[in-house]
Amino acid sequence: MALIDTFEQRGNLLFKYRGYIPVALFLIAVPAMYMSDFKYYINDKTFTLIVVLALFFSCLGEIIRAYTVGTTPKGTSGRNRSGQCADSLNTTGIYSIVRHPLYLANYLMWLGVMIFTGSIFVVVVGSLLFFVYYERIMFSEERYLQRKFGEQFVKWAKCTSAFIPSFKNVRKSNVKFSIKSVIRREYSSVMALAISFMFVDLLRYLFLYKTFSLNTLNRLSVYITAFTVLLALVLRTIRHKTKILNEEGRS
Repeated sequence: MALIDTFEQRGNLLFKYRGYIPVALFLIAVPAMYMSDFKYYINDKTFTLIVVLALFFSCLGEIIRAYTVGTTPKGTSGRNRSGQCADSLNTTGIYSIVRHPLYLANYLMWLGVMIFTGSIFVVVVGSLLFFVYYERIMFSEERYLQRKFGEQFVKWAKCTSAFIPSFKNVRKSNVKFSIKSVIRREYSSVMALAISFMFVDLLRYLFLYKTFSLNTLNRLSVYITAFTVLLALVLRTIRHKTKILNEEGRS
């Protein structure tokens, strides 16, 4: 098999399991945090800066995801697991700024979590892992789009950056922003992010104080996560048991 076909085949395989990359990040984070001495705790300003940066990047990533999802029509592969699909080629709105906005958003969200660990090693190695993983997925997606849309895809790809946003050719989205789409499709991402921050927070507490008890759970990250999980369960129930969040022409 030609190398280009192997690359595409692996990308398609990774596409199906792209939701598991946080697991790999945590496998890196646990030993890295265990070996850290958390000197930055001595300086409250340094720790505050870490928290602010972590929340900034994660929130920015979620905002990009929300806008992308809220302006995406039915028939795209946003949360599809079985394989690539696209009834139309998105070239307006955020897709006129960057070709893979959801992957950019995912990286920023998990960059925030990586920064929150306080480990430069986690940020560097986690970022490298992310790019190696998603580069193959993006390659396989673009091969699929090029086959399906031909010259239309080629023209769009030539003037639109793959991952680093460029605002030179901004075009207004053809699809009206829908808050319902965001609520229906993004509650799980917000929940996963909250759980991840809580995991890092509790893990750091354990490694720092060498103890863990029920009192340890009396932390802001635990309360925020509990609320987020409860909200996600409510929204999931509404989504599957009612038609309140349904919209015509939306996934």
